[in-house]
Amino acid sequence: MSLSDTKERILDSSEYLFARKGFHNTSLRAITDRAGVNLAAVNYHFGSKEALLDAVFQRRLVPLNKVRRDNLEIVRETARQEGSLPGVEESLRAFIEPTLAFPKSGTGAEDFITLVGRAMSDPNDTVRDVFIRHIAPLFHLLFDILREALPELSPDILFWRLQFAIGAMGHAICMAGKSYSLPDGVTPVNDVESLTAMLLDFVTTGMERP
Repeated sequence: MSLSDTKERILDSSEYLFARKGFHNTSLRAITDRAGVNLAAVNYHFGSKEALLDAVFQRRLVPLNKVRRDNLEIVRETARQEGSLPGVEESLRAFIEPTLAFPKSGTGAEDFITLVGRAMSDPNDTVRDVFIRHIAPLFHLLFDILREALPELSPDILFWRLQFAIGAMGHAICMAGKSYSLPDGVTPVNDVESLTAMLLDFVTTGMERP
């Protein structure tokens, strides 16, 4: 097994177990047993359990954040070249669409979504702090572009509306394709395009409300 294979096996194992048992309830021994490596491999590649957690987030969020950042910069630059304000729906789409597509992006992606959900609900700040550190610069960029798009809104109102929009997005990811708790006659939504369209219609209307 190559060094890169060993590192990926450790990351896969950590992601799987952190998502199901939580960071604090997962031992390094459990991670190495599942990965089929020895404890020294974790120390060699990551140095500590906290650094391993950071690497789990980094592996997923760096490429996803690049796509979302590039999308947002295109929206902003296009508006500047046209001498107009950034579109609210376009700005939200730049962030939301790749996020909703992420769970279907490959093996382990749904485990990562579960881990993010744990991060935001865990009373201990360890996992949440790591997640927020990786996501904060992108959130600030989206917030700044929406301030350009909606100059009539106060920063406080815009901040909370954006929080509500992101919360709706997170819930939509968890509900996508699921059939539980649906009233009679309601069909689960399985495709990203339909989910994105419905969510954008809802959050854009709320964001633009006077």
